Amino acid sequence: MIIYGTALLALCHLLGIFLGDLLGQLMGVKTNVGGVGIAMLLLICARLYMQRRAWLPPMTERGVEYWGAMYIPVVVAMAAQQDVVAALRGGPVAVLAAIGSVLVCGAVISLMNRMENPSAEADPMLIKEHRHA
Repeated sequence: MIIYGTALLALCHLLGIFLGDLLGQLMGVKTNVGGVGIAMLLLICARLYMQRRAWLPPMTERGVEYWGAMYIPVVVAMAAQQDVVAALRGGPVAVLAAIGSVLVCGAVISLMNRMENPSAEADPMLIKEHRHA
């Protein structure tokens, strides 16, 4: 059932918020540090774990996929609530961290694209041979 996907998301979200608060306390700040991101990673890991063990019925998987896709707008909305002006006043570290994270993400995406194997469907020669066979 799709509702199980929602339950899995809720469990990952609660655990992510708890771990984000714990991480914030360990860092000495009174805020949640990365709770939503942690929850998203937990959701991905839980989904992969359950798929490998065949514990994820197709309807549940659709619910998990739906909420996994919805997490991106949630993260963007939560990031929009952050006080960017206060971060910029805090010093150049915030600006350098933002620029550095964009550069690292771009490099990782570029590397992943280069490592990707082309599929047989994308090769026109293979398609022609398959049609004639």
